[in-house]
Amino acid sequence: MPEQDKFEDDLLYALTRTGEGFRPEQADQAGMVAGGYQRGRRRWRSRSTAAVVGGAAALALVGTGAVYLTGSSSPSGTTTVAAASTGAASGSTGTSAALTPASTGTPTPKEVSGDEVLAAFQALLPKGQVTDGKGTGTEPPSGKPGGSVNAGATLLFDDGQGKAAMGISLTRLAPNDPNRAQNVCPDKKLVPYDACSSTSVPGGGSLTVLQGYEYPDKRATTKSWNARLIGQDGRQVELSEWNSPAEKGAPDSRPTPPLSPEQLRAIVTDKSWDPVIAAIPEPEPVPVRDTGREYSAQEILQTVAGLLPSGLTETEPGGDGFGYANFVLNDGKGKSMVQLNVQDWSGDRGNSLFGDARTLPDGTKVVVSKGSDKPGVDMWTVDTLHPDGLRVVISSFNSGTQTSPATRRTPVLTDDQMQTIAAAPVWKLRK
Repeated sequence: MPEQDKFEDDLLYALTRTGEGFRPEQADQAGMVAGGYQRGRRRWRSRSTAAVVGGAAALALVGTGAVYLTGSSSPSGTTTVAAASTGAASGSTGTSAALTPASTGTPTPKEVSGDEVLAAFQALLPKGQVTDGKGTGTEPPSGKPGGSVNAGATLLFDDGQGKAAMGISLTRLAPNDPNRAQNVCPDKKLVPYDACSSTSVPGGGSLTVLQGYEYPDKRATTKSWNARLIGQDGRQVELSEWNSPAEKGAPDSRPTPPLSPEQLRAIVTDKSWDPVIAAIPEPEPVPVRDTGREYSAQEILQTVAGLLPSGLTETEPGGDGFGYANFVLNDGKGKSMVQLNVQDWSGDRGNSLFGDARTLPDGTKVVVSKGSDKPGVDMWTVDTLHPDGLRVVISSFNSGTQTSPATRRTPVLTDDQMQTIAAAPVWKLRK
């Protein structure tokens, strides 16, 4: 997996939740934060290409009824797929059994091969040509029996309008996995998109369909559309597609990805995935952070509201969970986005970041930086470490979002005003 992709995929927790290792002077800060916001939508990429198959298997899956491909495979590895008989190809909602519990206390069913996962994916696609298919089955990672398992498939699909990259990922989330509650439309101040819907599904669970872009700052016109289902039984089925033969680095081949939002929904909720989910071992509980000492997004917003300069009021508040919040200020000269990270750094983690910091009379360390993510867009940051170990970082943009053009000459908050907010004694590390 490319290092840059891995870096972006981990940034949601690392920057907007803990902020550990965040250096305000780094280049492309806004793009990295926004890109990190999508880490949950990108995790399948490193795992769904492990197995390479030389063409589609004719028999896909058994267990809830056999699924057969309705096309033929040529010696070149090109598969012509006829429109499947399921609702996925027609764009209807189809029959969703995605919430049937995968674990019933019985032994784990037989493993599903990568060939079978790929074939099932192809069988759900509308009429078109498939090339470069690769599948990953439910076999545990080498040397890690009972470890995390992610099945999936990637391919190129062409319905006659141009080749498009596609990938599907299937896994199971532990009952205490916080990702179960994070299947919502992203904050548009961080991640731009054309359309997004987040709905509950029958029987419990959630389904989000996002029509967005590969790059949050739209440095390229490549579109990335995505459907993510999280079932009550913990299944996570995620399908992504692009209007390009590659997610990065290839010119657009068509105006939009081939599958409509309705088709994306139908595929991720199809019954064909039940045997795959059932074959994935029960995941181990994930380590959960102790948030008892942390500030919630709402608490951060309430605290900052009382520290703002006279005449400024928070609008468009954002942030969920703990340790991060954002909002927009407007003094009549244009919108300015402001974001804060509030973290427990009492474990002596500040030596590298605050070695050259200025120290205030009360012992609070302060680092100020000014950077530019793109021409004309500024990000000013004040990073503070309080004597009790609480770190408060505030950044202000001369734009209403992290990815849009500048709306004003400079951010609405000055360095001194940001320092007043971040270094205020009202911020206390909770014991």
